[in-house]
Amino acid sequence: MIEQLTGLPAHTVGFIMTGKLHDEDYKKFVPLIDAEIAKEGKVNLLAQFHDFHGWDVKALWDDTMFSITHCKKIKRIALVGEKTWEKWMALVCKPFTMAKIQYFDATEFEAAKEWLSQA
Repeated sequence: MIEQLTGLPAHTVGFIMTGKLHDEDYKKFVPLIDAEIAKEGKVNLLAQFHDFHGWDVKALWDDTMFSITHCKKIKRIALVGEKTWEKWMALVCKPFTMAKIQYFDATEFEAAKEWLSQA
């Protein structure tokens, strides 16, 4: 499931992701990002993972397509997580985007917001 975060720096769209992501989740959050891109040109993303279990097959495809179609529209991506594999996800994503990507531990949420505000 994906829920939108509030109280983020300007030009930043953020979400908390829990459980397993499905196609329906992407149909909710991609239009929100596209609307912000339409207003701002480029945006920052904050993805906070809590009790996250990955993607189903369709959602994984959606995520791949999102990365390809939005790679030049995102300035920075902050990944905030609580598991080692989420940290590795930041490294795996780098070749698929032109955005700067940084991983932050769950206890570093405020640091992630500060890093995004510097873009």
